[in-house]
Amino acid sequence: MTETRLEATTTGSSESPAGGPASAERAAALSAVEESRLEGRTPQSRVWHDRAARSMTGGVPSSYQARDPWPIYLTHGRGAKVWDVDGNEYVDFHNAFGSMIQGHAHPAIVAAVQERITLGSHFSMPTEDSVVVSEELARRFGLPMWRYVNSGSEATMDAIRIARGITGRETIIKIFGSYHGHHDYVMVSIGTPYADIGPKDNMNSLGYGEGIPQAVIDLTIAVPFNDAAAMETRIEHLEAEGRAPACVIMEPAMMNLGVVLPEPGYLEAVRDITRRHGIVLIFDEVKTGLCVAAGGATEKFGVRPDMVTLAKALGGGLPTGAIGATGEIMDIVLSDRVKQVGTYSGNPLSMAAARANLFEVLTPDAYTHLDRLNDLLIAGCDEILHRHGLPGYTVGISSKGCIHFTDAPITDYTSFMEHQNADLPELAWLYNANRGVLMAPGREEEWTLSVQHTDADVSRYLESLDALAADLTA
Repeated sequence: MTETRLEATTTGSSESPAGGPASAERAAALSAVEESRLEGRTPQSRVWHDRAARSMTGGVPSSYQARDPWPIYLTHGRGAKVWDVDGNEYVDFHNAFGSMIQGHAHPAIVAAVQERITLGSHFSMPTEDSVVVSEELARRFGLPMWRYVNSGSEATMDAIRIARGITGRETIIKIFGSYHGHHDYVMVSIGTPYADIGPKDNMNSLGYGEGIPQAVIDLTIAVPFNDAAAMETRIEHLEAEGRAPACVIMEPAMMNLGVVLPEPGYLEAVRDITRRHGIVLIFDEVKTGLCVAAGGATEKFGVRPDMVTLAKALGGGLPTGAIGATGEIMDIVLSDRVKQVGTYSGNPLSMAAARANLFEVLTPDAYTHLDRLNDLLIAGCDEILHRHGLPGYTVGISSKGCIHFTDAPITDYTSFMEHQNADLPELAWLYNANRGVLMAPGREEEWTLSVQHTDADVSRYLESLDALAADLTA
């Protein structure tokens, strides 16, 4: 899964959960104050944005980096911190939409890339590191065969093509609200207003922005998360129509509605359903892979899919991705019936970084550290919310976590859009930025810890949340 921003439309209240209209007015007033303060702290970012907008669309490399009136432009990062062009320091909980679990400029990765660059940066030929990395991924995820790509979008795109090739089917199933990259197959039923979602047994297939052919949209069927019965009912209807699905592609834990964990038994039920119906099960672990356990959510939840897609955290900050699968599935690639290709796949710099990452950074001790820090952060957030009487709760898993600003349980996209407060996450982002904490933008984003974060970094995050809660409830 990669990053996305949801539409603001929701049936949930736009008022602060702390109270009625007065609370909404207070939140709006605080937002105005904090926005003005941030603009005053980032004048050089404005200068760079004005310059960038003359040659780079929107002044940013990707629309997900945009922010009004201007984004924060960074200069460098070390450990758990980054600095902007105005010299402001931030503890980084954004971590490149979850890519930098290693932290910035990790010595092991810096050394590996520096050594590799002197030997040549690219050949479009296999290198030793690509072999060692595939062996380690096979060990961690329990899937024997691997191929490389350059991003999460490429990983999910190729995985779907392979699933279609081996099954001879065209329809695919995804989870409503999940983001699996920016290719047409999966840019469907993501940021959808509440009124357009549809009933759980017949959710709507809706393109995410223009430019996606309707024929492609119609091949992608969305079902709710945490509802195996609804998934199987939709599969049976598709089979009756002669449209049996090739695959189910899903995040085992949703990572673009904050964090939504699978309910007990759900993943096991999905595994059973897909196996009985001859459907390839793809776990999109672009966000969870290597971040929630050494073997990702596949290890964490003990359910093994037919295919896994990785990216983000794999390359230690260099662009790379991977697809893991059973030997039976990858035989269709081996026979060249499905073309899985890419000039930069297995790039030597990315492979060197990935090897150092897997063997020297993401060690058993690293996961112990991440688990402890995340437990500390979750407990601190919940204590602050409770102490100030601010409705909400915290969800986390290893390096990942978020606050849902509602007391209603968030189990899928529908409940997220119905209950999650649309205003407080943006206000929280402003409070954080002005207090030296960098978070990913959007009410659907989670934090990502790195192995270089410390207790003091967690304390800075909690101090910012405490200030927000106190001001909201004063």
